[in-house]
Formats: sequence, structure tokens, C-alpha cells
Amino acid sequence: MISYLEFEKPVASLEQRIAEMRELDVDHKVDVAAEIERLEAKSAELLASTYASLTPWQKTQVARHPQRPHFKDYVAYAFSDFMPLGGDRLYGDDQAIMGGFATLGEGENARRVMLIGHEKGNDTQSRIKHNFGMGKPEGYRKAIRLMELASRFGLPVVTLVDTSGAFPGIEAEERGQAEAIARSTEACLALPVPMVSVIVGEGGSGGAVALASAERVLMLEHSVYSVISPEGCASILWRTADKASEAAQAMKVTAQHLKRLEVIDRIVKEPVGGAHRDPQGTALALGSAIGEELDALVGLDSGSLIRMREERFLSLGG
Repeated sequence: MISYLEFEKPVASLEQRIAEMRELDVDHKVDVAAEIERLEAKSAELLASTYASLTPWQKTQVARHPQRPHFKDYVAYAFSDFMPLGGDRLYGDDQAIMGGFATLGEGENARRVMLIGHEKGNDTQSRIKHNFGMGKPEGYRKAIRLMELASRFGLPVVTLVDTSGAFPGIEAEERGQAEAIARSTEACLALPVPMVSVIVGEGGSGGAVALASAERVLMLEHSVYSVISPEGCASILWRTADKASEAAQAMKVTAQHLKRLEVIDRIVKEPVGGAHRDPQGTALALGSAIGEELDALVGLDSGSLIRMREERFLSLGG
């Protein structure tokens, strides 16, 4: 059962009508196949036109969709042989940031990678367990440890970013949240192995940058990436979160805006209606895109990779 967003209500009405007609066809043996086919075509056309003209705020809502695939879904559909590694060897094991060895691709194209990413959870219990994808200091220190491990074994690093931001709680500040984020960003920039980062949902603030300071940064078509949430920006500028739609427009948070600004390198298309309508198809497309990017980077030496990252981030805004 798909959860519909506010702007999808016309599509929801059509799909509800189609479901009712299917029941009528089964219960009363009434032949309504032609009408169902007509309505399905109309629904598909309406869905495509709706998603072709989403506003930045609507894209933000899609990026936050409760059924949007998260880290564990991408592991299940696009990777194999995932071996999770836990703990930062200092404090504990943060469940908002997960990682471990994994295999990307199959057969001759298979390659071992170090996979790291945010996990938000998909129901109340798992969202609480994973802290809604908001990493704590031990999560970023775990990421640093896994990046160092990847460097030791000569494995490329792949990160899947999906967070509204790092956890802002007082206990995180007490354990050095800002320092952990800075160190994680530093670790990304200094990696001697290829690194590909993908914004798969929300890319929020330093909590996202700490896992996305790579030489190749990709975004899913309906994901967003910004220094602050639209609501947070609106609260600062207009003293009300009600202006979030205007803030999202002004902030240029979408993949399309950021590609034009050269903040990211590539947009990976989603199924019509968003990644939540076909998680497996989205994951397979994403895995293919990551593989192509790694193919382009695998022959470069460590000095070239580090230089690419330096040039990339120093040129932003130039």
C-alpha cells in the first residue's frame, strides 16, 4: 500500500477508483476491463506529469517519504556478501550510521567495496533504533575507522547519505559531535582509494558532508542536499517554518539545481513516482551508476584522487 503525499491526491483518487472497479469485476462478474485500462493509462500519465514538474519543496517531501528505500534496502538489492562492522572502538556502536564490507556487481564485474551509510528505519521501532538516521559522534568515528580499514586493504569506499543532519542532542555535543564530523570529512578528503558518495534521500548539513566529501558525488533524482533543512532556514529568515516552501526554492536544494551549480556530478533517475514505488529497480540503477563511476576511478593513483577532491571542493562557488 503506497502512502500518498499531499500533492499526489489526484493520483490517489484515480488509483482508489481503479481498485474499486477491480473489486466490482471480481465480485459481480462485470466486465470493466476496458474502463480499468483507460483509468490506468490516465493515472500513469497524471503521475508522470506530476513528477515531471515537482517544486523543490515537493521534492523534499519525496526525499522524506516514509516508504523511500534506505541503506538496508540498497544492501539487499544492489550489494551482496555484506559483512557489517560495528563500533568506533572508543564509545559504542551508533545504529544511525552503518557500514561494512560488501560486493557490488556480479560475475566479472563484481568488486569488493567498503560500504557506509545512514539508516533511518522503516517503522516506529526501527526509526527509534536508528535514531532517524541522525548520526552521533561514535557513528562518524566508526565511519573513519572503516575508511582507514578500506585504505589498508585497497578497497574503494561507497557511501549512501540519507540524513536530516547529525544528532544535535546534548550528549552528542558532550562526546565531541563537531570534532567527529570534522574528522570524518578530513578522512574522506585524505582517502588514498576511490570514493563515490550518493545522496539517496536527504543530505542535511555537516552530517551529510562528513560522508560525502568524495571525488564523485551522485544524487538520486528526487533527493535533496543542503546546509540546513527548508524549515530551519525559514525559521531563521522569517521566524516561521510555514515558509519552508519558499526557503526550499531559494536554497536550490534539488539534484537538478546542484548539478547545474556543479556541486554534484551525476543524477541517477528514479522510477516514475519516486524510488518508493520501485525500491529494487532504484537500487539496481544506483548500483550500476556506482559501478560506472568506480570503473572511471580505479586506475588513478592516490595522489590524483586526493587532488581531484581538493580541486573539486576548492572550486565550489568559484
